Amino acid sequence: MHILGTVGLPGSGKGEFADIAREADIPVVTMGDVIRQACRDRGLDPADHHGEVAQALREENGPAAIAERSLPHIREHLADEDTETVVVDGLRSMTEVEAFTDEFGDAFAIVSIEAPFDLRAERLGERGRDGTDTDLEALRERDERELGFGMGDVMDAADYRIENTDSLDAFQAEVRELLSRVGANDLQH
Repeated sequence: MHILGTVGLPGSGKGEFADIAREADIPVVTMGDVIRQACRDRGLDPADHHGEVAQALREENGPAAIAERSLPHIREHLADEDTETVVVDGLRSMTEVEAFTDEFGDAFAIVSIEAPFDLRAERLGERGRDGTDTDLEALRERDERELGFGMGDVMDAADYRIENTDSLDAFQAEVRELLSRVGANDLQH
């Protein structure tokens, strides 16, 4: 069993990593989906209230709230005897890392996906998913919010690091190689 938790600032490539995992029939649990569902449960638009609800969940249920809400989804995938690896998309804090480590021990590893601000801003501008993607100041604020959750500490603690500064093809090849290596061997931290 292998649980790979991804961490990275917006536009770094976490979504692409998750897409590649799915293409390889590796289940992906997206922590942002937990937050989006909590937004909908509160009658709020996730596009407008994602960060606010993420903070509220942590204030209401403790700093590991989102990780804890993700655990049943991970366990559900692991109950399938054909599932050897699960990707958890979107780690934000060492508290979340501790929740997954407490649950899965050495089977849990962190993958940090990194890219410089200007490259991330360019990618987000091309993606154009929401209004903040093209606003550099909003992206800086989003980075600060994410880093305020402790994301930098998680990135520093990564077991695997992917510098996503080359072509999309190069990144995809590196992700496939990592997923193949991890799936074929026990995690060595």
